[in-house]
Amino acid sequence: MGLVLFPGDDDVASPDISWSYSGFGMFRKWLAQAEGFTLAEMDGFGGDRQWCSVSTALAPLLNHPDDDGPNLAPAQCEAMLPRLEAILDQHQPDDSDPDFRRPLEDVSQLVTVLRFCVDKDVELIFG
Repeated sequence: MGLVLFPGDDDVASPDISWSYSGFGMFRKWLAQAEGFTLAEMDGFGGDRQWCSVSTALAPLLNHPDDDGPNLAPAQCEAMLPRLEAILDQHQPDDSDPDFRRPLEDVSQLVTVLRFCVDKDVELIFG
């Protein structure tokens, strides 16, 4: 069982990205670290730090229930794209370190899905 993020366009051929729940957790921890904070310190993840104290365009993704949460609007997807693209630009695409390779592949796939949501003006669905 796992999590799939996909555009709400009712087309099974649209791009998507999937993780196991533990894989999604590891991805979010990696993204939070890239944003300069530890996810475990945050409210909802074992800590008491409030999300309003963190300045990141990725908050809608990082502070989202693993499943059955609200869909993300195209505007939220669009707001996350520049930061995710900047993360990709900060790292070498041929980096052989698996601690970077897998999360960067995930970021690249997520950018594709978010761009699709923006271009088609559809929500990002957590399923």
